[in-house]
Amino acid sequence: MDNAGIEFNRRGLLAALAAGGTALSLGAAGAARAAEGPTPRAVHVYDAVALLEETVPHGTTPYGERFRVPIIGGTFAGPEIKGRILPGGFDWQLKRPDGYLELVADYFMETDDGVRIQVTNRGLIDTAPAPGKPRYVMTTPKFEAPMGKYGWLNQFIFAGTVAPGDGKVPSVHLSIFKLV
Repeated sequence: MDNAGIEFNRRGLLAALAAGGTALSLGAAGAARAAEGPTPRAVHVYDAVALLEETVPHGTTPYGERFRVPIIGGTFAGPEIKGRILPGGFDWQLKRPDGYLELVADYFMETDDGVRIQVTNRGLIDTAPAPGKPRYVMTTPKFEAPMGKYGWLNQFIFAGTVAPGDGKVPSVHLSIFKLV
């Protein structure tokens, strides 16, 4: 069988499962348990302070207002990892017409034992929450770590929060958690 046949069969299987096909049915009770699955639990990985330069506006696009924020350093520390944020990264921001701010930060961290880890951190911030509604501020960092001591960073899904820094210098405070 060629690859086209394999792909067709995969699509057919997925379509049958999505439609609740009887040949591969889990039964009502089994399907409910599978849909629930285990509830993710957040485990603290580290807190960080990222130092920033001033925001650089790039104008209004069809998608909203575009900004770039240079990342010029910082530190991070947690139970199994600590070090510094290297200068040279950027936080690309898009303020959407609905008032939400999309973030895509791309930078490197260096552990205290000299290992460099790339971070791509996507986020979403509600810049104007309704009165009485909590502000939504969440990120999903993805790590690319060399195999070895910090290889576990490549093997989990992570979530994080972002808060303003101390106000003395432009900065943000991040708390990062792995979902287990």
